[in-house]
This record gives sequence, structure tokens and C-alpha cells, in this order.
Amino acid sequence: MSEKIYPIGIQNFEKIRKEGYFYIDKTALIYRLVKTGSYYFLSRPRRFGKSLLISTLDAYFRGEKELFKGLAIEKLEKDWVQRPVLHIDLNIGKYDAPDSLDKILNEALVKWESVFGTGAGESTLALRFKGVVERAYKQSGQRVAILVDEYDKPLLQAIGNEELQREYRNTLKPFYGVLKTMDGCIQFAMLTGVTKFGKVSVFSDLNNLEDLSMWNEYVTLCGVSNQEIHENLEEELHEFAKVQNMTYDEVNAELGKWYDGYHFTHNSIGIYNPFSLLNAFKRKDFGNYWFETGTPTYLVELLKRNHYDLERMANEETSSDVLNSIYGDEQPIPVIFQSGYLTIKSYDKEFGLYRLGFPNKEVEEGFINFLMPFYTRFNKIEAPFEIQKFVREIRAGQLEAFFNRLKSFLADTPYELISEQERHYQNVLFIIFKLVGFYTEVEYHTSEGRVDLVLKTKEYIYIMEFKLNGSAEEALQQIHDKHYTLPFQSDKRKIFRIGVNFSSKTRNIEKWIVES
Repeated sequence: MSEKIYPIGIQNFEKIRKEGYFYIDKTALIYRLVKTGSYYFLSRPRRFGKSLLISTLDAYFRGEKELFKGLAIEKLEKDWVQRPVLHIDLNIGKYDAPDSLDKILNEALVKWESVFGTGAGESTLALRFKGVVERAYKQSGQRVAILVDEYDKPLLQAIGNEELQREYRNTLKPFYGVLKTMDGCIQFAMLTGVTKFGKVSVFSDLNNLEDLSMWNEYVTLCGVSNQEIHENLEEELHEFAKVQNMTYDEVNAELGKWYDGYHFTHNSIGIYNPFSLLNAFKRKDFGNYWFETGTPTYLVELLKRNHYDLERMANEETSSDVLNSIYGDEQPIPVIFQSGYLTIKSYDKEFGLYRLGFPNKEVEEGFINFLMPFYTRFNKIEAPFEIQKFVREIRAGQLEAFFNRLKSFLADTPYELISEQERHYQNVLFIIFKLVGFYTEVEYHTSEGRVDLVLKTKEYIYIMEFKLNGSAEEALQQIHDKHYTLPFQSDKRKIFRIGVNFSSKTRNIEKWIVES
């Protein structure tokens, strides 16, 4: 029986090493990083190991050689120089007021100034930071390492509040600018965060940052590869399979289905979410562990503010300029991609286009479930029960009950503009049928020339066409005119043709017609 202690929620490298927690060795990559450059930025989703990476770098630059015993870097590093380390963790603050960020930065500066002293005329946060860097270098005789964890937390929490965002940017720009102006005193600097957004104004003076986010060479710096699983958890895989009453190959496939699939650049290997993976191994069970720790509501605010077509999310196409967008607060896709809810599925080299999609089952199922309360009147407790009823009705061929329930999902929803109603209907339908699709087979489309919905169960095939301010008769006629049933003629299951009309006046389903 494996005796591994999994570091669930533990992000401190010293604690992991001293207390015997399981650790996948990333130090060869870290060594390469520190020896081949000075200024880095890395974007990765939450719970992907960014804080542990920063903590490991902290220990390395402090020269704490004993913590790295038995790891790759022990043989690679010959000098183990002790440097002053200025480590800022912006993840600890709640950023809801103009002075919230100032308080966090001031707390860090006060701590550093107690060690390295203060300077006359250092009246601003940026000037105090500059003074600390300079004095730390002069007093120690060694250039400084600067580590910033979750640099974008203030900006993310202020999404939708332009005035507060402007305040935070005006604070962070000169503060981070010290990294460039004090280059002669700095050996290494690394900033991590979920997104790259706000980069124009925050980093406009800091053009010496190397962005590792889509760099294939460092794709395994955070997260876990399939090779690392087999190198470090082979015994545990067999135990996992035994508990689940699965074969070794089946449990590998299921782990991949649930937690693999993150591709941060094209032609790269898939990466597993480390938080979910370690939880699965600890409990020897599959679950939505990432979503249990909370999903940021700012993502939904972005989607709704931009009236984003959710159906596109499962098959979005975009360019590298958008994925690396420095205007992430103005359009949802870069932020959603960088936050880990979408990943790169394929790449068209000729046109430089990326096709995005959900990385795995955990993200797809968790995110769609998370969206429902924001688009319907059902809360997160009620929603699963409603979906269960939908599935039972569909499986039993109870279409009257099904459509009456669908009407209840669309009821009492506020609309501001008539032009947005069709998108809202489409988004609610997408969420419902996506959730139903986890238990049945669903193809949902809204593009012109394709049937809106094909839903398959063990006994039935449902072909549905939706209209807004048209008629159910017209929708049904389109199913006939465009021969939507042809692909299913040889299928032995009973086929239902269903025309549905939505009314902008009643803000709901006006009529449906069922033909078998």
C-alpha cells in the first residue's frame, strides 16, 4: 500500500520537503530557467502550481541547498549563492476598494524596510520599492531576486469596475517599472498570474519580460505530464484501478478523460491539472475537485457583458494575437482561455488559427453546471434536480413534460434589449442540452443550414428546430424541407420531429409541434 502524502492545498516548498510530502521534481527546468534568462512571466490557470513554483524559486535563491537534496538541481547547481529575495503574494488580498492594493504593497515594503532600511524622500510605493532593491543589493553584495505571485489578482477582482481597475493599474505600473529601472541590482524576476490582461498599461515600460506561457520548452513547469504520472505514481495507479474495480489501462484512460487535455501551445503534450489529479489519487475516485474550490464569477460577467454565444465556446477559432491578448478585459476569450476553461485543440499553421475547446470532462461539466444559475432562475442546488428530470422525461419520451419544464427555465428572465433575446434563448438551450448531453447523446447547433438540435437516447431520436418570432409550423417545415431526418432513416429508434417557436413578446416558448 502506497504511503505517499499528497500536498493538497500546500504551496510552500520548504514544508513539502521537510515534512515528506509527495513532490514531482521540476528543478531541472527551474535550473535551466534561472541560468538562461533574468525576467520572466508565466500565465497558468488557478490551482496549477504557480505558487509552489514561486516558493521553490524563493528557496533556491536563498541558497537553501538542503531542501533540494535528492532532486535534479542538487547535481546541476555548484555555487548555491544566497541572495536577497523580495517575494510578493498578491493572492492574499481582497481588492474591493482603491486603497486595498496599497495596503498589501505597503505591508510587503514595511517588512523589507525592517531588514534593509528606509531612504529619505521615498514617498511613493514605487520609490520605496526602488530603494529597497538598491539597498538590498548594496548591503548583501548580491543582486536581488524578485518574485511576484498572482500579479493580476487586483485586476481580476475589479473586472467591471473601470475606475477601480484604473486605480490599480496606476499603482502597479510604476511599481513593476522598478524591475526595469533597477536592472543593475536585479539577478532574476518572475511574475505569475492567471491572465495577461492589463499588460499594455501595467507592463508598458517593462518590455524585458520573457513570456513563458506558450513556450513549449517550459510547458511542464506547472502541471503534470503523463510521463511524470508513470514515473512517480505507477504503484498508485494499480491501487487506484483495484479500488475502482477497473483495469490498469481503464484507470489511465479515465484519468486522462477527467484531468488531462490542457494544451498551452500548439503541438505540445497534454498537461494534467495537478490539484485535481492529486485529489483523485488521494481519494482514489474521480470528481470535479477543481470546481469544489470555487470558480470566479468574473468569467460569467465577461460572457454576459459581451453577449457571448456559449455554443461557440466548445469550438472557438482564434489567432495567437487574441490568445495572447493584452486587452483581455475587453473580450472574454483570452481570459477564459488563460483561466483554463478552454484549451488549444488544434492549430492551422497556414493561417495561424487555433481551435479551442474544453480541456476535459471536469472542466466541461463543471463549467456548464456553474453557468446555469447565471442564465436561468434556478440556483446551483435546484439545477441538478431539474436536469435529472429533463433526462428522465427525454428517456421516457415525455415531450409535454419536457417542454413545460423548458418553459419554466426561460420564465422570469429579465431582458434589456430585444436584439439580445435570441442569444439568450440560444445560451439557455445550450446549457440545458449540454447538461442533458452528459447523460444522453446530443448534437447542438445554431448555424444556418444545420439542424438546431439532435438528441438521442436508447429508444428515441429527437430532431428539433427553433425559431424566434416565427412559427412552430415554419420550424417543423424546415425539418422536412432540408431533409434533416435523412441521416437517421436506417436507425431503428423512433424519430420525433419537433418545431419550436420563441416569442419576444412573452419572452418564452410560444408553441411547439411534435411529429413522429
